[in-house]
Amino acid sequence: METSFQANGTLLGTNVKETGTYCTVVRPDGTLYGEGQGVMITKAGKMATWTGHGVGTMKKDGTASYRGAIYFQTTPPQLARLNKVAVLFEYEVDAEGNTRSEYWEWK
Repeated sequence: METSFQANGTLLGTNVKETGTYCTVVRPDGTLYGEGQGVMITKAGKMATWTGHGVGTMKKDGTASYRGAIYFQTTPPQLARLNKVAVLFEYEVDAEGNTRSEYWEWK
């Protein structure tokens, strides 16, 4: 299954608009494995791209929860340190398709 999303948020104190796409497969045990890519654009028009992967679960009510890591390529000085680390994430999707993400640098 392929899914695309758009989100607004902050990354290292910088406002960003994010667009991403990920493909998910259901594994034999019912868990999910996904791979994706996306782009975050700052208010000033600077870009940060990412690729990532994660594992997750889906409940009967249509909600899903993923955990994984993404890897950035970026040039804006305020985001450049992300080029040197894995960024761990928690990603939640509710039954209406709304998403919420949290990120942590793995140094």
